Amino acid sequence: MRQRMAAWFLVGVLLVLMSGAGTRATGQSVKNPDTFVTLRYGDPESLDPAYQYDTASYEVVYPNVYETLIGYNGSVLSTYVPRLATEVPSLANGLISKDGLTYTFPIRPGVKFHDGTTMTPEDVRYSTLRFMLQDRDGGPSWLLLSPLVGKESTRDGDKIVVTYAEAAKTVTVQGNNVVFHLAHPYGAFLSIVAAWSFVMPKAWAAAHGDWDGSAGTWQKFNNPKLQDRYAFDHMNGTGPFKLVSWDRQAKEVDLARHDAYWRAPARLSRVVIRDVAEFTNRRLQLQQGDADLIEVDRSDQSKVMGMTDVTIRDDLPRLLIQVLHFNFKIDPTANPDIGSGKLDGSGIPPEFFSDVHVRKAFAYAFDYGTFIRDAYRGKAIQPSGPIIQGLLGYDPSLPKYTFDKNKAAAEFKEAFNTGNTARQIGAQVIKDAVESLNPKFKVDIRNLQWSSFLQLTNAHKGTLYALGWAVDYPDPDDFAQPFLSSKGDYPHRNSYNNPEADRLIKEAAVSSDPAKRKQLYKELTQIAYNDVPSIWAAQPTAFKVMRSWVRGWYWNTVYGGEDYYPLAKQ
Repeated sequence: MRQRMAAWFLVGVLLVLMSGAGTRATGQSVKNPDTFVTLRYGDPESLDPAYQYDTASYEVVYPNVYETLIGYNGSVLSTYVPRLATEVPSLANGLISKDGLTYTFPIRPGVKFHDGTTMTPEDVRYSTLRFMLQDRDGGPSWLLLSPLVGKESTRDGDKIVVTYAEAAKTVTVQGNNVVFHLAHPYGAFLSIVAAWSFVMPKAWAAAHGDWDGSAGTWQKFNNPKLQDRYAFDHMNGTGPFKLVSWDRQAKEVDLARHDAYWRAPARLSRVVIRDVAEFTNRRLQLQQGDADLIEVDRSDQSKVMGMTDVTIRDDLPRLLIQVLHFNFKIDPTANPDIGSGKLDGSGIPPEFFSDVHVRKAFAYAFDYGTFIRDAYRGKAIQPSGPIIQGLLGYDPSLPKYTFDKNKAAAEFKEAFNTGNTARQIGAQVIKDAVESLNPKFKVDIRNLQWSSFLQLTNAHKGTLYALGWAVDYPDPDDFAQPFLSSKGDYPHRNSYNNPEADRLIKEAAVSSDPAKRKQLYKELTQIAYNDVPSIWAAQPTAFKVMRSWVRGWYWNTVYGGEDYYPLAKQ
């Protein structure tokens, strides 16, 4: 899912790229012991579980308001526990067929939605179909479409290429069981279910103007705009917390405990997640005890070290990559970010980054070592490509770009001859390097609000921009597809298309041979090096900063934020 590396663009003139340390607690009394306040920078894009695909939204959605059929076992990503299903399917218990094509989930009885209605297997089926068939551009629907239907999207351009019958046969209700019928064996399917099988009540959705589940109407609800659905800013899940309000002006989400939760009620009665842009403000509220956990850039870590009654949990492993993206075909319509729209000293043409030499020049112009040192205090590595450390197929010996001004200048010359805060630090690193190559090169930096940034890049108006990727489920397919597939999240935004990459991604996804998959992902990393659709800047570790009175916290790299259910303040 999209991770906030930074909502900035590189903008300019010739290149007019407008584009666990801490001090011991002193016994201070706990402030507001039943309320947990988290301060972040970045606000949710949507609260619709079938639309949202960014970490700020995901934290609200899962695992706090909506739930999945099975879940991860705390910090462990390789084993699962029952949630809305009563058992985790396996070959041993007979809930996975021998051919790996059928997964059966017995549905937990008596689970209450937040509106007081009882969850049924049909709600599970409906929610799965809605997740797949809503399929908005650049959204998460591919996660279930790919293993179930065998297609990454319901559309090829503007043409619908999936029928209702194709989707409907993949998920069926048999008594109290929901059965998934895969298009091909897929070893990571349980991992996807653990993070993306959200359930909402069918009747509630239909009553508020959403799809009613019928075969004849689903296309009307395909590829919606951001605010088209009631579920954009309303929620009705089964999780330990229910939505009270989402104040988009104040940039605050307010959650209350769901007292009819099927497990024991949460220890907290209220959770507040607030977007506070200024670090000094977040730090002050943490110091005063008005915030319990704050988001801190690695570059600001020294400013929270040694704070009284504050705990820092450091060196947390993270399946996340920070990336700078090239837009191959910038939409020039009412777009000041490309200046004149010509390579005339006052702008760039919309196809500027379609030239591989331009992309290579920027890849050589980026000072990876400086970025990792300044943005992450050295707590990151430069990956070889989109298949990062910790995933099958990662190979640190594969080629990668290094900071080299001479090579950058040579690539710029080749391109022109043929006629053709982590956020601030990353932008500044490339600005300094590019401008040093030629006095006519100018790069400016523009910061944007997170939700506005997503909408702008989704409309193909981004130029060169920074946007990372956090794991959806721990398998290399989750990184290859979003970065390199022509139907993936970033190629959709940036108009990158390589048929050979598409072929290798599909072959790797369906293979059950780990050795073969490993080789295929190495080949995809080589394609990423050759094509340079993006600059693979860093894979950082994580750290968390919280009051020392926080109890029950654990780390799970899949979650967009915190699991508030086990937390308490003592």
